[in-house]
Amino acid sequence: MFEIGRLCVKIAGRDAGLRCVVVESVDETFVLVDGQTRRRKVNIKHLEPLDKVLSIESGASHEDVAKALSDEGIAVEEKKHAPKEKKEAPSKKPAAKSAEKTKKPAKKAAKSE
Repeated sequence: MFEIGRLCVKIAGRDAGLRCVVVESVDETFVLVDGQTRRRKVNIKHLEPLDKVLSIESGASHEDVAKALSDEGIAVEEKKHAPKEKKEAPSKKPAAKSAEKTKKPAKKAAKSE
């Protein structure tokens, strides 16, 4: 029922009400979807299959899915964010102190009785 290319509507979650296409079958319960929704693994209980099947290959890219949907007259927004750049991790060592402050005082000689 949820073969690759099946047009569906999400009925649960933050993407509810948006159209998507089955891109890959993960197992009996889950499929990978993409389209107006985020590309992610979804439980088939959260999908309402529609009567259309688009011609896409297994594991198709977002661009291929967007093109197939636009051919059907379904608008797909482009991804809004660019990949995040990695920030340089702050140093865990405290800032270097001056040599005078880091010197340990000399040990006092033990008194002999």
